[in-house]
Amino acid sequence: MNRNLLLLAFCQALLLTNNVAFIAMNGLVGLALAPRPWMATLPVTGYVVGAALAAPWVARLQARWGRLRCFQLGLVVAVLSCGLCAWAAWAQQFWGVVAATVVAGFYSANGALYRFAGPELVAPSLKEKAMSWVLAGGVVGAFTGPNLAAATRDWLVVPFVGTYLALMAVGLLGLALMSAVRFPAHRVAPAGAAAGRSLRELAAQPLFLAAVIGAALGYGVMNLLMAATPIAMGQCGHPFERAALVLEWHVLGMFVPSFFTGNLIQRFGALRIMSVGALLNLGCVAVALSGVDLMQFLVALTLLGVGWNFLYTGGSSLLTQTYAPEEKTRAQGAMDSAVFWTMALTSFASGALITTQGWTWLNLGSLLPIAMVLAALAWVGARRKLAR
Repeated sequence: MNRNLLLLAFCQALLLTNNVAFIAMNGLVGLALAPRPWMATLPVTGYVVGAALAAPWVARLQARWGRLRCFQLGLVVAVLSCGLCAWAAWAQQFWGVVAATVVAGFYSANGALYRFAGPELVAPSLKEKAMSWVLAGGVVGAFTGPNLAAATRDWLVVPFVGTYLALMAVGLLGLALMSAVRFPAHRVAPAGAAAGRSLRELAAQPLFLAAVIGAALGYGVMNLLMAATPIAMGQCGHPFERAALVLEWHVLGMFVPSFFTGNLIQRFGALRIMSVGALLNLGCVAVALSGVDLMQFLVALTLLGVGWNFLYTGGSSLLTQTYAPEEKTRAQGAMDSAVFWTMALTSFASGALITTQGWTWLNLGSLLPIAMVLAALAWVGARRKLAR
């Protein structure tokens, strides 16, 4: 840990404060304003669609401008988009909220690259630990996100407008912290320099495919169940404060393991850690199907968070083994595009399923992507054994 890595971890904490608050409230804001109940999670979907659309552009901007300028731009967009959300919610404009969250996705696409920027601030032998420590900054977001949403929900007459205004202050703090990070000097590749392999060539590598499938579908399953949780708990008679508590434990499950996930990956390998993550997702579904009391929601979402951590951190670490330095923005942008488009699909499906089919069928539907992740990991593991 050094000063720059610590500051970047704090920026990750503020990113998760924003993200978790959005998850906690945007489904409820959507449910209150949407013309149809199945549209309730469209503001959540808008956030990840915006990130998916922005991910390729963010990769190009980082290649041209470097980490710092692009991260700063993302935080400026975060402040402006939260202001737009506040206005749209105050004016009872459902589509205005959706549009504002699409714009906010640019910040999310930038923030997703914090984990890859961390290893650039330490020695190469510490890259797994650095990535894990940056993600560990999300532990702060586990507390501040849900509690900020609960504490500021009724600041103003219209619910959650005060939360959007508070998130503007969170974005400004992130901008101040990010401006103090000293990244390695950015060097633009000279004209005619080798650009490395194409995305098609990168994607032909089994390790690349396993990394992307694990991270994208792991994120998709997590998003499918997490986005629906506040609505599902409301349908089961739980107050918003209980939903905020469940999300708090969920995000703790997502990021507390980051303090040791890097060590586990170095010791056991990324593929084994990712396999454990997929099995934890199966455990989440089993607990969720056993009942709808507070403790079952809490345990299921905590297992879901830990499973996500192992899949996402393991997949991100595995990806770093598949590209050369001149190919990094192309490879990282491809992974994040896959992650965000999967999240967009699952966010929409989450709202449609929870309002039409219910919590049970939502969980049963998540078994298919979990099985796909396990199959991909088994395939790559078998290829490695044959190669040896």
